[in-house]
Amino acid sequence: MRAFLFPGQGSQSVGMGKALSDASPAARELFQEVDDALSQKLFRIMVEGPESDLTLTENAQPAIMANALATLRVMEKEGGLRLAEKADFVAGHSLGEYSALCAAGAFDVATTARLLKLRGQAMQAAVPVGEGAMAALLGADIEKAQALADAAAEGEVCTVANDNDPSQVVISGHRGAIERAIALVKEHGIKRGVLLPVSAPFHCPLMQPAADAMAVALAEAALRAPVVPVYANVLAAPIAAPDDIRARLVEQVTGRVRWRESVSAMWEAGVADFVELGGKVLGPMVKRIAPDATVTSIVTMDDIEAALAKL
Repeated sequence: MRAFLFPGQGSQSVGMGKALSDASPAARELFQEVDDALSQKLFRIMVEGPESDLTLTENAQPAIMANALATLRVMEKEGGLRLAEKADFVAGHSLGEYSALCAAGAFDVATTARLLKLRGQAMQAAVPVGEGAMAALLGADIEKAQALADAAAEGEVCTVANDNDPSQVVISGHRGAIERAIALVKEHGIKRGVLLPVSAPFHCPLMQPAADAMAVALAEAALRAPVVPVYANVLAAPIAAPDDIRARLVEQVTGRVRWRESVSAMWEAGVADFVELGGKVLGPMVKRIAPDATVTSIVTMDDIEAALAKL
């Protein structure tokens, strides 16, 4: 069995998509669809920067989605790939869940782009700049991370945001609490705590205003049942019913990204082949979670051609 995976925030870089666009009319068409949906020259920012504009959450989220879906579009249009025939499941990390849903036909590209633009804006607006923070805990499992977050909270929000793999967990919350957590890592048997260069504390209760905004937007968005089930971040389990998808996407804004559990559940369900589209971030995580799995990360035209030959 096979799952297609879609990366989340942090996988953006200036120049992303350029080689794909230069080589493929199908990729150019996808990037233009996103630009048209947003009434914005997002692809120019992806290719030319500046980096400060690309890392803005409201740009990074649709940009990462566009890059991943352009990769898939090339495989479909120029390689004859049919997702429903080649994938048993799709999954994405945080915003990547929207990319996964779009890939599986639940949302069209324009709707996905607009939802992610709004999601980025709403997440940025939910907490004043400087009041929140996130930190990666290296050499931490979920139990150690949870104990650290509880110890550092002191009445503020400090919670596990991303359970990425057996050796990396991300915490999120009020800046003071996150800084206290970093100072306490050694006491909790954790190798290092690294403050992340993010503009808001994602996946924690401070994001409730953004969750409320997404509830309204998702209620109005056209949504079909996906052609293959998607593993929901907040459940670490597959879902396919449109109302269920809407509810889980709202919960995801404040809820934990259960990536380690999702990959483990897919592996236990019989998925042995994981294909990451548009990034090389999730592949290494998958190998740390399921060492015997086959992982392919597809970014370049050469990657696409090699993958199509094997799929």
